Amino acid sequence: MSTGFVGRLRAALGIPEEPRRVRRTVRGIDVLLENTRPDISDEDVFARLDAVLALIEQYAPAKLRRLRKDIAGIDVKRFACRGAFFGETRRVLCELTFVVNRDFSLAEIASSMLHEGVHARVHAAGVFRTPVTLAKEERLCRATELWWGETVPNGEKVVERARWSLELGDRDVAPAVDWREAAQRVAEVDRKARGRGV
Repeated sequence: MSTGFVGRLRAALGIPEEPRRVRRTVRGIDVLLENTRPDISDEDVFARLDAVLALIEQYAPAKLRRLRKDIAGIDVKRFACRGAFFGETRRVLCELTFVVNRDFSLAEIASSMLHEGVHARVHAAGVFRTPVTLAKEERLCRATELWWGETVPNGEKVVERARWSLELGDRDVAPAVDWREAAQRVAEVDRKARGRGV
């Protein structure tokens, strides 16, 4: 990461930092961290991710075994939502700041991981996706979150979010997202964070 004058100049000009790329195996899963935030420790990311996977292993070992089969790995980087599954690479994305933010419990982060695991399972099963099936798939993900929240200790926030999501209509439960606009918002937040000398 750039520090000192060069780092401040890059931040002032809005030039994003080159990410630190670190690859490790965490509980049998390939993890690639792309860290663009100097205020976030790589070690903290890997420790939190390990704790999340340990929690899943303790309370839902079959789901962790399934996840290991259905995905090629986990990418941790800045993104416009908590998590995503990319069928073309078979990788789950876990958002960088979400992983390390202590306002979110390990159970909440694990819930997101299990949610994306359902998308991976559906993809592995070869289900043809349409707008109608996307809403059904999203509800299946939310039902998994609900089950997880009721299974794991301190899962109240997970249950609350899952129940709220399950009540949404088809268009709202699986909304169309302008990913370009979302990425611009993330970049602006990061520019402001760098501008504060973070």
